[in-house]
Amino acid sequence: MALFMDTRLILRKVTDLRCLTPRRYRVKEKWAATHAKHPPTRLALHHFDATYSVQLGKLWPSVRVAMLSERKYGALLNNFCHDAVLVDLQAKGCRDFITNREEDAKPSLEQNSEAEAQEECTDVSLKKSDVDGQEINLSPNIKCLVFPRGDVTRFKPAKPDAYGLLSYYLMDAASVLPCLALDVQEGHNVLDLCAAPGGKTLSLLQSQAIRFLCVNDTSVSRTMRLRKVLHSYVPKQFLTDEKLRITSFDGTKWGDIERNTFDRVLVDVPCTTDRHSLMEDDNNIFNKIRVGERRRLPQLQLELLLAGIEAACPGGEILYSTCTLSQNQNQGVVEQAICLARENHGIQLEKIPLYRLHCGQSDPNLELDLADREPAEFKVGALRDRR
Repeated sequence: MALFMDTRLILRKVTDLRCLTPRRYRVKEKWAATHAKHPPTRLALHHFDATYSVQLGKLWPSVRVAMLSERKYGALLNNFCHDAVLVDLQAKGCRDFITNREEDAKPSLEQNSEAEAQEECTDVSLKKSDVDGQEINLSPNIKCLVFPRGDVTRFKPAKPDAYGLLSYYLMDAASVLPCLALDVQEGHNVLDLCAAPGGKTLSLLQSQAIRFLCVNDTSVSRTMRLRKVLHSYVPKQFLTDEKLRITSFDGTKWGDIERNTFDRVLVDVPCTTDRHSLMEDDNNIFNKIRVGERRRLPQLQLELLLAGIEAACPGGEILYSTCTLSQNQNQGVVEQAICLARENHGIQLEKIPLYRLHCGQSDPNLELDLADREPAEFKVGALRDRR
């Protein structure tokens, strides 16, 4: 017993083992280099508190909690995979967040109808236009499964089938919304102007309605990652030059490369990525050395959207999306693009209301309300070319 007590005493005294480590192996922690006094995540939170509290008013506290909560992923089912994973995921309690609404969410929607109406007024995608009442049919082939609300269970990594194709792609479920709102129809030519890393491109291919898909990203390294994603999920016969083209051009110059060509254009622009800016210090746009880059974002977004408008054929549709709540990067960019397209290019555009999306072959009484989802990151605004 005495020996045991002596041992405990020795271990208690030797709490700092650096004195037992040879000097040549000791590493002195540099506080200034490893612990920033004002990390980017804290700067982002202060910025959002100052701007979104004014923009969203009473809604901001609940939105703030949602943005600081643990990220919840969805599983985009791969229709090209031969493994029947849908039944397995449903057995684990997963549901398709696109076509299945939770019954317990309906009372809260009725209570918050006034708050939602206020939010609709600040969102370009929810603003009514001359085509009020039009329904956008959702593709029944795009399925994204999530665990029920409040369940933060993580999906296991997808396994390849007999042909080496993975069964599902893990992504933020809100990332599927722009692809659904794009309303791709059979035989359309589609341009994804800022495609990498490839989640939305893969979602578009799941519709199995695209005749030709062009995907572009300025970054060569991100384009290489996009290629790997497509080869892991899509059979080779769908990746031929007749059906798919992958490029690494400057998206802002696309109007000089190809005009009046595509039926649908997805412009998912770089932005402040609010959720990432609050959760990760690495590659954070609110880093002090990236202030200039952050200030130039609205201009870059405007140039990308204008290039997408020029690439669309007369009667085509352009969908602009971001993962930020900033009005300067959403409504502001869209309104400027509409004016500049009319003044500089003679292109007349009209906004399509996206406040209510109808699920194509599902229950006709079932509606997907953008406000009735897990806290979504994406703001979307669709435009139609009236030429």
